[in-house]
Amino acid sequence: MKFITYDFKEKESIGIVRGDKIVPIEDIATYMSLENPKNMVELIEQYSEDMLDKVENIVKNKEDFKLLPLDNVKIKAPIPYPKRNVLCLGKNYVEHAREIKITRIAGTGIPEEPIYFTKMVAPAIGNEDEIKFSYEVTKQVDYEVELAIIIGKDGINIKKEDAEEHIFGYTIVNDVSARDLQGKHKQWFKGKSLDTFCPMGPYIVHKKDIPFPVELNIKCSINGELRQNSNTKNLIFDIPYIISDLSKGMTLKSGDIICTGTPSGVGLGFEPIKVLKNGDTIECSIEKIGKLVNKVKVI
Repeated sequence: MKFITYDFKEKESIGIVRGDKIVPIEDIATYMSLENPKNMVELIEQYSEDMLDKVENIVKNKEDFKLLPLDNVKIKAPIPYPKRNVLCLGKNYVEHAREIKITRIAGTGIPEEPIYFTKMVAPAIGNEDEIKFSYEVTKQVDYEVELAIIIGKDGINIKKEDAEEHIFGYTIVNDVSARDLQGKHKQWFKGKSLDTFCPMGPYIVHKKDIPFPVELNIKCSINGELRQNSNTKNLIFDIPYIISDLSKGMTLKSGDIICTGTPSGVGLGFEPIKVLKNGDTIECSIEKIGKLVNKVKVI
């Protein structure tokens, strides 16, 4: 199943994608006499795995729902306002770790332990929204396509073999980064957290549709030029490791978002570096999830 957050007639709603149309969750909840979640995090918290199996069966087989064409709605980030900061990994692909030159934080070696940071998001922007920034704030804005894990069940001290039980699904995040601010501040938080610096979507794909181990092609193009091209099987620290390690002494909560790192090919890796410019189109894609497209607007 693909879960979507969307605006229709100036109202934000959530639904399930069926082909090129949407089945509103409100209609499903009414039909099944379920509580109607107001947003994606509430859906994740309220609907059990067994309940989701029943929802999927009904969405596939019931023909008289009032379906909304995708073309008639504004697709938003699946979780526009995360309950907590987005959790992120730095330098989690070997070639990306080697290409980093100027952040002046952790060198260019291959990490022996995960590098964690968080990204403040309020809100995450969606497909076809604009990434906006001012040259008065930053002159070195970069792109980073990443597979993001959406946590589905609270847990602490999770064993690696139990990691999948705590996953709801997966989406795409573009971890937009101000490289000059990263270098200046000698940490990554501010340079990763500017407004509009977290495009997300277009959907959350339920974990049942993406078998373990997660091995998905991951790509990013700028104005049609392929820059990043890898597979999530190349993660240095894989998904079970990440979930287990992050949860040691720290509770992961339903709706948490974990970005697993970006492959090589970011603008920072070129000589000279290739920064984003006004009018650039960024297309992030991950196999089985879809495409996340955003344009750059310098304000």
